[in-house]
Amino acid sequence: MSSHHSLDNRFALARYRDGDTTRLGLAAGDRIRPLDADDLGAEDLNAFLAEGEAGWERVGALVDADGPWRPLADVVLTAPVEPRQVLQTGANYRQHVIELVASGLSTNTDATPEEARERAAQLMDDRAANGEPYFFIGLPTCVVGDDVPLTLPASSETHDWEVELAIVIGREAFRVSRDDAADHIAGYTIVNDISTREFTFRKDMKEIGSDWYRSKNSPGFLPTGPFLVPAQLIDGANAHVRLDLNGETMQDASTSDLLFDIPALISAASQTHPLLPGDLLLTGSPAGNGQHWKRFLRDGDVMTGSIAGLGTQVVRCVAEDKEETQ
Repeated sequence: MSSHHSLDNRFALARYRDGDTTRLGLAAGDRIRPLDADDLGAEDLNAFLAEGEAGWERVGALVDADGPWRPLADVVLTAPVEPRQVLQTGANYRQHVIELVASGLSTNTDATPEEARERAAQLMDDRAANGEPYFFIGLPTCVVGDDVPLTLPASSETHDWEVELAIVIGREAFRVSRDDAADHIAGYTIVNDISTREFTFRKDMKEIGSDWYRSKNSPGFLPTGPFLVPAQLIDGANAHVRLDLNGETMQDASTSDLLFDIPALISAASQTHPLLPGDLLLTGSPAGNGQHWKRFLRDGDVMTGSIAGLGTQVVRCVAEDKEETQ
């Protein structure tokens, strides 16, 4: 059961298993109640999210109402969103990227580590001032709840974690300005952007570069949730992000260290293609992934991802049965 799920915010949306179906619910404290189309005032979750703050006010009013409440611990939560598109942001935590760039500079030049870090910091500040965010796309079918164990494909032993704050889009966003970006955020959730490191760069076609399809889109590689918390209840610009592996802290940072902040990400992503209600826009992952620790995911590992106000996500890893891959 999902007894590890508790909501550290006034209310949120969640989706939970109900027999063979999945139901949308309103979570408040340690309770949850189903939401139907009448409660939502919309035909489904994404139509509700398109409505903006009026919808949240309507649903928020149910927090203090009587109704079919039941304990959160009695239900199995799954992914709280149903995105049609998933956009991921690369290299977006300043300290993380400085470390990566500095290690390359100190390896490839005569610079001391201090000089390399200083040069890397200058590069990042210049990128933040004059550059653009780096996006790639993921498959929406990889979005699962933490009720699904993460199967580690037998094709590699370099599967890695990346806990991230994810923006859930509200009203459709197409070519929006930074100033208007906040009007298109429905809320936030947690996503662990799992990556198979050895597949990230093509060895047979170095000129083409990265292979995000193969490295990031195995089944279940986007554990998401457990809650979708409305934007007005979260300070996305200063959210504490943390991932523990088997109880040991691996990633620990604040979104205040983002090179490109949330308005910049939404504006830049929306210049190319419309972001639709319910879509996920991942903001990047801080330092401390498995590649840094030289320790990748193994059978039996438990990842605990948490972001202040968004609850906690617990993902259990299982090795793929090699006989099934033959």
